[in-house]
Amino acid sequence: MQTKLEQIALYKHNSLEQLILHWFTQVMMLQICSSDTLQFDLLAPEFELIDPTPDIHALFQSYDALFFFDQLGKCEVKWSSRMTLCAGLCSYQPRTGFCSIRLSAPLLRLRPRSDLINTLLHEMIHAFLFLSSGVRDHDDHGPSFQGHMTRINSLANTKITVFHTFHQEVDAYRLHWWQCDGICRTKKPYFGLVKRAMNRPPSKRDTWWAEHQRSCGGTFTKIKEPEDYKKKKVRKVTSGKKLGTNSDITSYFTKTHKDVSMQRTEASSIAGDTQQSSILADRKIVLIDLTEEG
Repeated sequence: MQTKLEQIALYKHNSLEQLILHWFTQVMMLQICSSDTLQFDLLAPEFELIDPTPDIHALFQSYDALFFFDQLGKCEVKWSSRMTLCAGLCSYQPRTGFCSIRLSAPLLRLRPRSDLINTLLHEMIHAFLFLSSGVRDHDDHGPSFQGHMTRINSLANTKITVFHTFHQEVDAYRLHWWQCDGICRTKKPYFGLVKRAMNRPPSKRDTWWAEHQRSCGGTFTKIKEPEDYKKKKVRKVTSGKKLGTNSDITSYFTKTHKDVSMQRTEASSIAGDTQQSSILADRKIVLIDLTEEG
C-alpha cells in the first residue's frame, strides 16, 4: 500500500474521486477482506486543504460505487439555500420510486469539509434503505441504518452519527424571536422563547400550539428581528414605479381617440367639408412631402 504522502502526490494529478477509487482498487487487488484492515481515511486533515469545497455530485457517484453497490441510480443530490433547520434531508416518492437528497448550504458552509462528508453519507444510507427495503421513515435510525453506519465508519474512518443537527449554526439563522408573556416563560428549556429563521409568528399551524394554549395560554410578542428587516421590506414594496390614480389603461386609448378625431376634424376644415376633399388634402400633403424630400 502507498504511504499517505504518496497518496497526496497522486491526488495532485487526479481528482479526489479517482483517488478514492484508486484506494479501493488497491484493496481489492490485495484481497484484504477483513473489515478491521480494509480501511482508508475519507476525513484525512489533508483534504481540508486539498479539496475544501468538493463537488457533491462527484462525491455521490463515488460513494455510491464504493459503499452502496451502485444502487442509488434513482436518487439525486442538490444544495438547498433555504434549509436552515437541519444539515441534510432525504425524501422518497413511493409513486415514482425516486429519492432526493438536499444538503443545507447555509449550515454546511460554516462547517469543516468532514461534516459535509458525514452528512452526505448519512443521507445516502437513508436513500439506500428507501430504495432497497420497505423503510419509508426518514427518522428511522434503527438497526438497519446503524448497521450501514457502522460498516462505513469502520471502512472509511468516517464519523457518521444518528443525528447531524448543528445547533450553533441553526441558531445563527434564527433571527426572528417571539416571547410568551405566560407562565411558560419561567420554564425550561425554552423559557417561552420561539426562534425562527422565517418571519412566521407562532400560531395554530404549529403542532404544539394546542398544548401551549391549554397549559399556558400566554400571548407571543415579537422581541427581535434581523437588523434593517423592516427597511428592506418597505424597500421591496416601493421598488416598482407606482401608477397614478388616473392611470387606467383605457384612458390612454380614449385620449388618443379624441386626439385623432380632433386632428381629422381640423384637416377636414382646411381641405373642405366633404370626404373627397379630405382625401385630396391628404394626397396633396403627401405629394408635397415627397417633392421636398427629393
